Amino acid sequence: MSLDGVKNIVLVLSGKGGVGKSSVTLQLALALSLQGKSVGILDIDLTGPSIPRLVGLEDAKITQSPQGWLPVPVHSAITSQTDSTTSSPNARGSLHCMSLGFLLRDRGDAVIWRGPKKTAMIRQFLSDVSWGSTDYLLIDTPPGTSDEHIALAEQLLTLSTADPVLAMQNGVPRLAGAVLVTTPQAVATSDVRKEANFCVKTNIPILGVIENMSGYACPCCGEVSNLFSSGGGEVMAQQLGIPFLGKVPVDVKFGELVEGKMEMSDDEDEDEVEGEDGTQKAQQVEPTEPDNRPLVEKYQEGWSYPRFEGFAKTILGGLQQATA
Repeated sequence: MSLDGVKNIVLVLSGKGGVGKSSVTLQLALALSLQGKSVGILDIDLTGPSIPRLVGLEDAKITQSPQGWLPVPVHSAITSQTDSTTSSPNARGSLHCMSLGFLLRDRGDAVIWRGPKKTAMIRQFLSDVSWGSTDYLLIDTPPGTSDEHIALAEQLLTLSTADPVLAMQNGVPRLAGAVLVTTPQAVATSDVRKEANFCVKTNIPILGVIENMSGYACPCCGEVSNLFSSGGGEVMAQQLGIPFLGKVPVDVKFGELVEGKMEMSDDEDEDEVEGEDGTQKAQQVEPTEPDNRPLVEKYQEGWSYPRFEGFAKTILGGLQQATA
């Protein structure tokens, strides 16, 4: 079984599309990695796979091994930090990811599949991917409660258990639970209520709710302004009696990080300056040195990292208490 090396499985669910579920999955994975945990991301949003784009590896290809498909490495683990000029911790876990996006010939290809083919693909992802030793496998799901979710729940309840004691005794992955992602608006929280109900009916524990896009973080100072509404996810969590992990404002720095710098066109490579005779002259702009550091190191410089570091510590602490 390809999940043999996986210790904990965490689902990331949302009732509505466009709430930033994939970005939350990636940031939570990076934060867990910075806690020294080896992490994998399984993207089962088959019709709209976002993870390859977010990690900047759209051109990566899946390789086959005798044990199965090998996930794409995002960054490797380090056991000690030798460069004192960086803010990286003394230890960092590895991060790998798997997505249907890596199997498409072109990123613009549409996936037009009926339900049975989608469920077969999900079962193949859970059975044919060799994750190796992985502390946490985060599963990025499509919005709603459709065929993909039913197939995922059925397969996970067969391959894993939510009981930490049974997981240790039988050597199977632990289904740690689900993180629900919503935005503050009522139209989003009402859909997430259905997702919480889905977890109850399928016996999947709920780790907590993250209210994404709750305000706007200034890219200069980090101050948060509430442009629209705020607090809807927190109120919903209180009403349902489930943990509330916290709020995440819109972070422009993170958006720039995953989107990358846009290449300048030929006519944008020069700035106009005024000469001594008053005429405008072109001045060549010196190209900036590309930042080739791993994504995880650049992510630490954004305003969102401290929040997700807190989420990761909360989840890790709760799971450790449940095991004790």
